[in-house]
Amino acid sequence: MEARGAGLRRVLVLGFCVAGIWSAYIYQGVLQETLSTKRFGPDGKRFEHLSFLNLAQNVVCLIWSYIMIKLWSSGSSGGAPWWTYWSAGITNTIGPAMGIEALKYISYPAQVLAKSSKMIPVMLMGTLVYGIRYTLPEYLCTFLVAGGVSTFALLKTSSKTISKLAHPNAPLGYGLCSLNLAFDGFTNATQDSITARYPKTSAWDIMLGMNLWGTIYNLIYMFGWPHGIGFEAVQFCKQHPEAAWDIFLYCLCGAVGQNFIFLTISRFGSLANTTITTTRKFVSIVVSSLLSGNPLSTKQWGCVAMVFSGLSYQIYLKWRKLQRSQKKRKPM
Repeated sequence: MEARGAGLRRVLVLGFCVAGIWSAYIYQGVLQETLSTKRFGPDGKRFEHLSFLNLAQNVVCLIWSYIMIKLWSSGSSGGAPWWTYWSAGITNTIGPAMGIEALKYISYPAQVLAKSSKMIPVMLMGTLVYGIRYTLPEYLCTFLVAGGVSTFALLKTSSKTISKLAHPNAPLGYGLCSLNLAFDGFTNATQDSITARYPKTSAWDIMLGMNLWGTIYNLIYMFGWPHGIGFEAVQFCKQHPEAAWDIFLYCLCGAVGQNFIFLTISRFGSLANTTITTTRKFVSIVVSSLLSGNPLSTKQWGCVAMVFSGLSYQIYLKWRKLQRSQKKRKPM
């Protein structure tokens, strides 16, 4: 009975994590798309300063992580010092800003698909720079994702979707997404290096350090001179409180979503988290298509299926690799 009860609790916790990640990030995607396409107020102005979302997100997550550390930290030292995050903070400031700015030029479903192809630059860098050899199934995953994203980009976007974009420009939008992936790769590698040097570093420590430097860099960039875009963004929010409320909810969703990601990784591992976040991206595209008025053609849905087939196969390969490694660890 105890084992059955423990199994039921584990299933309930997993369901809680799935619900938390899906609800937080799907709603955040809706808000992100709203802020990038909606015309606010009687004057019908767009919120042009999308990179301001990164500063707001940094500030909210900085406060949130500080509170979590004070509430849950045991007070043990040994974590990475705050200054070690300065370089990762630079790429973590530039990369997401490019990803958000891409929404001025391409639709939200296109942006989600493009950002789902993170494995492509990782494998290219691994092959060309480090001489890593990948298996045929891994190349197949990459082919499916790259082929799906490329074909989606080449297909004609509906006029209804184009009319909602601030400055339709597919090459520029996909280029910004590619740079976003490149900077994210450096950020992840730097974070891995920090946790390897300081094993006692908690997820909250990383969140605090990254968002501290992100806040500093974004404040300098947006408010460092008299006519910085931060002043214009704040003025826009004063004139359109609805936009300010959407920005606050956007940031809150990001902070809550991080909580559920940390909980998922700590209880079920990174593979479970990858599976949940990947399926969440697919649902986000469906929600955007149905609720936000971004109709996709049959061919475009085929491209979406192609990309997520590749991502799902990649998750399956990781699961098989994990199962084999666990079998090897079992004592004879």
